[in-house]
Amino acid sequence: MIQQADSTTLGHTGEAGLGKEVPRPVKHRRQPTPREVVGWLPENATPAQMDSAIQLHVKPSEIHWSQMPDTLHLPGHPRSKSVRDIGLPTYYKESFFMKDSLFHPELPGGRLGVSGDPIPYAIANDNFFASLLIGCFVLALVAFSQSRKFISRQAKNFFFVPHEHVTQIPETANEIRFQVFLVLQTYLLLALFFFFYSNAYVGEAFMLAPYPVIAIYTGIGFAYFLLKVFLYWFTGWVFFDRRNNVQWLKSFLFIVSMEGVALFPIVVLQAFFGVSMQTTVVYAIVLLVFVKMLTFYKTYIIFFRKKSSFLQNILYFCALEIIPMLALWGVVITINSYLKINF
Repeated sequence: MIQQADSTTLGHTGEAGLGKEVPRPVKHRRQPTPREVVGWLPENATPAQMDSAIQLHVKPSEIHWSQMPDTLHLPGHPRSKSVRDIGLPTYYKESFFMKDSLFHPELPGGRLGVSGDPIPYAIANDNFFASLLIGCFVLALVAFSQSRKFISRQAKNFFFVPHEHVTQIPETANEIRFQVFLVLQTYLLLALFFFFYSNAYVGEAFMLAPYPVIAIYTGIGFAYFLLKVFLYWFTGWVFFDRRNNVQWLKSFLFIVSMEGVALFPIVVLQAFFGVSMQTTVVYAIVLLVFVKMLTFYKTYIIFFRKKSSFLQNILYFCALEIIPMLALWGVVITINSYLKINF
């Protein structure tokens, strides 16, 4: 860098082509500024003439930086330490603005303006669950195409009175896997339905992300299914013969599988097309009542038709269908209250 000299004696410019001689200024004790030099020139001076006059009268000189130490510190306190000292403690280097993005231009400063309201979570905007529902639909179509005869045979045998001397056709491994897949799909759809119901009537503030919440609901539903299978098997083993017990377990597995198939359309409509929650609840209640009626009918046909024990069938139905269902609802509501953020 350069700085101005102290003083000089000024004369006229003597520039060729200027038109007239510039008046000789008075002797200054300091070097004139460029503005003062330009003021000596006539009004019709060109930029080139101004530049020549400035170069003639303004002589730059070398700047000599001060070698004195910095004394900007509080009176009565020792001189502050240099931040270049590698042994300096961290609290010497930190300040109120250390984490400010404006203090660090190499860091992103974030967005400007005021943030808007966040978009609430929706299954339709979730790629994972959207892919999961589409995958369930595709796999169900493939399974139906491969097991049409099995489904038609199960539906036909469901509404007819079983005969003792008729040979039962055993299920193949593919048919058993198909039914297990439909059972898993049923309780996944029930978990999604309860998730929709909880968001609509309880609140959307969960302590966990939607994935763990729906996984917990699905696990509870599948555990409920396994518990009911055990209760049905144990009760049939104690009170009924093995043939009727196996026949009822097959019918129960078919009922649960078809319940998931019937529940799939309303869940898809609720997730992707925004069907009202009231319509979804009414559909689910009607479906549940219809499934329980089929269950009541099938238990009577298998276990109590020969004994003409309608009252025993009611007791059997209440003990193994109604009470476990109410217990499941209470457990899910209790767990849901723990998963919710209570303000």
